Amino acid sequence: MKLVTIEEQGRQKLGVQTEQGIIDIAATAEKNAKCNIQTDVMSVISSNKEELSNLQDFISSVQAEEKAVFVAPDKMTWGPCVTKPHKIICVGLNYRRHADETNAHYPEVPILFNKFDNALTGHKSEIPVPKVTDMLDYEVELGIVIGEKAKNVKEEEALDYVFGYCAVNDLSARDLQMRTHQWLLGKSCDKFSPIGPYLVTSDEVGNPNDLALKTYVNGELRQDSHTSDMIFSCAEIVSYISRHMTLEPGDIILTGTPEGVVLGYPEEKQVYIKPGDEVTVEIEKLGSLTNYFVDEK
Repeated sequence: MKLVTIEEQGRQKLGVQTEQGIIDIAATAEKNAKCNIQTDVMSVISSNKEELSNLQDFISSVQAEEKAVFVAPDKMTWGPCVTKPHKIICVGLNYRRHADETNAHYPEVPILFNKFDNALTGHKSEIPVPKVTDMLDYEVELGIVIGEKAKNVKEEEALDYVFGYCAVNDLSARDLQMRTHQWLLGKSCDKFSPIGPYLVTSDEVGNPNDLALKTYVNGELRQDSHTSDMIFSCAEIVSYISRHMTLEPGDIILTGTPEGVVLGYPEEKQVYIKPGDEVTVEIEKLGSLTNYFVDEK
């Protein structure tokens, strides 16, 4: 199932992408007063996957009775596909060819840092380029969304705790990131983690380490890689983090970016994101996430 967030008059509502179009679950539920269905994406994520079956039955019923309320994707405002994560945990230097292009050693354990919810935004949103940076870089990343509380989970069982996956652009202000040994400042400016357009349930994705990833800047292909190049697999990452902290439903893990970032180019060829640019990150089975960059007011 492909879940989306619809932003409307200050509300963040659950939508579902179907073959017929995007169904506004809240509006459809209001139209069908007798139904009892969750209309918030966080409630669905935290339901231990039980609500997914109810949601699918509801969708099938309203479609059969032609009572579904659809919203046009080109007219709606897309919100982040996960709206209120308790934690956003990021993994650095997790692709072999990305480490190679930046002349970095392969890490022996996952390098972890964090972002905050101020960084979240959705598909087609405008992102201000902070005045404090001259080196804004793109990073396509596979996002893991946790579905069950996970603590000390075994690697072979780790993916059972995953609700689904999404595309993420882990925007990075390189000059701020490298100012100190801590990367946080360069990673956590406002809207530096657009996610979506869809949160795709794990059953539709299958093996998360068998997905193609791409990034386009103004239509030019910049990143073209595969999640099989990860140094630490998705299962290893979930298991490793769970040994150090409890993962909660809705937590997002950004699993690292492949080669092709601006930082990896020779210095004379480095052209960083600037106002007026359009960046699209694309992951197989998860869709394409596009954002537009503007001047910071």
